[in-house]
Amino acid sequence: MMNLLWAAACTVALQGVAPASAQSYPSKPITIVVPFAAGGPADTLARLLGERMKTSLGQPILVENVAGAAGSIGVGRVVRAAPDGYTISIGHLGTHVFNGAMYNLQYDLVKDLEPIALLPSNYSIIVTKKDVPAKTLKDLVAWLKANPKQASAATAGIGSIAHVASVYFEDKTGVALQIVPYRSGAAAFSDVLAGHVTLIFDQFTGGSVEMYRSGKVRPFAVAAKSRLPSVPDLPTVDEAGIPGLYVSTWYGLWAPKGTPTEIIAAGYNSNAAKLPGYIRRAGAGWKSLIPRETQLYLQIYQSLESLMRSRENHTRKIQKR
Repeated sequence: MMNLLWAAACTVALQGVAPASAQSYPSKPITIVVPFAAGGPADTLARLLGERMKTSLGQPILVENVAGAAGSIGVGRVVRAAPDGYTISIGHLGTHVFNGAMYNLQYDLVKDLEPIALLPSNYSIIVTKKDVPAKTLKDLVAWLKANPKQASAATAGIGSIAHVASVYFEDKTGVALQIVPYRSGAAAFSDVLAGHVTLIFDQFTGGSVEMYRSGKVRPFAVAAKSRLPSVPDLPTVDEAGIPGLYVSTWYGLWAPKGTPTEIIAAGYNSNAAKLPGYIRRAGAGWKSLIPRETQLYLQIYQSLESLMRSRENHTRKIQKR
């Protein structure tokens, strides 16, 4: 794990400095900018990484939550930061693909950021408030159609992964959902937990298992091809009756553009063989991932655009916390 942290440090070394000087880095606290409010999956992952980086690097790792506009404000904060290794970003499919496809951003997600590492992926779970009477996913679809006033879905904002997944769910099932956007995934989940909104595409984390088992919310299916070892009794969407409704989220670390490529290469080349399998080197393949998936998403988005527009009259904007 120490090798992983050293690799992360090397990727954000000072601009224009020779690789040898990376030995003096860092000399002050490092900030990881999370583009969402505290408590969500991105925030949790950032804090876990931060704890390990602090032990290895000997400097405090500060987690700064900069929420708003589906994560684009927090990403912009890093784009504008000096490429000196002391401000890095954690983001995911939504912040670095969906936002670029949907919004006219004040920065270029490919040209203005330097990818560091590809982090673990998260699958989504279809979860509802506890008092929904349905027993299976097919029952849930039927119940939502029969009770349109209760057919609501919480999301982490317009254009977020949960939002796109909800629209995908509509397209697959014929259910008309009232899309309810929040400032963060944590706030969205809290209102499902409180019973104010009916369902959510919840990004699966370690804490999800305890919540599901507590009975405070009801998981119906994992939006993936295979079951998850942590919840082996939870069927896949294929098994539950909505084949192909797959929703997963990859995460990554970025630095401002200008981070020296030779230091990135040196850090990974010297440690790549020892890195854990779930951390993948940021190379040409990953750099092409964002534009490639942006084009793919644009095709999906365009096919669903008319459906999304037809649902706009169902959208109720809620600002929470």
